[in-house]
Amino acid sequence: MSRKQFIESHGASCKNWTWSWSFVNEEQKFVIFGQWSPDADGRQKPIMSEKWKSKANTSGANQTSRISPGYTQALEHLALIEQGYQLKTFPIERGTTDEGTPRIKSFTPQLTDRELRKQGADWYADNLPIAHDQPLAEEVPHPERYVEGALATIAINRYERSGEARIKCLEAKGYRCTICKFDFEKVYGKEGKGYIHVHHLVPLSEIKQTYQVDPVRDLIPVCPNCHAMLHRGNGMTVSELREVLTKNSKQRKTSL
Repeated sequence: MSRKQFIESHGASCKNWTWSWSFVNEEQKFVIFGQWSPDADGRQKPIMSEKWKSKANTSGANQTSRISPGYTQALEHLALIEQGYQLKTFPIERGTTDEGTPRIKSFTPQLTDRELRKQGADWYADNLPIAHDQPLAEEVPHPERYVEGALATIAINRYERSGEARIKCLEAKGYRCTICKFDFEKVYGKEGKGYIHVHHLVPLSEIKQTYQVDPVRDLIPVCPNCHAMLHRGNGMTVSELREVLTKNSKQRKTSL
């Protein structure tokens, strides 16, 4: 599959397939950029930079530079992301031509949702905030599918979680704890934005089979404290934990 075929298979396009490095799907409102593999020391590479504005023109006696049309188009696509379009990236490996000019050596036909970040003269594609959570034994991300329940062994046996199902749950229900209503962004500001755990209402260890999860019906957002209490001992249901919170809250008010 060529890069053009891959991009078009996702309904995206560009102004020119020769010089474009960003693409847009207007109907579904997302933008695609290639994501260069990290440096040897692990440093993240930008998806766009102000340094890429000019393209050398070596024809004729005088060397001049002109604004790259790919750069102009990329700026337009970045503006769409700032207006609400989703940023998606696919991995690309860096190579060079015989003249030493950077080129795409290969790419991986896989899109991942990202968050745009501007730092100095560069734009970066970061993991979504919800992907920054450290996975728990009962919450292991797996973004390729919604199917859940496949047993994996990583030091201890644990059940795979669907990262995409988690995203769909939070899109529908938000980032406030379903039980105690704690909101990390409201309390911690930007540092808490997008941080929350997701709890499966029916433990996968009880299901013991692979099944299709319903992100809205089967998952709920919960803060780490409530999540820990739901799994403490033999476990509690959401309604049982709410009753505990209500009871203890009334007792504290009475003792004041």
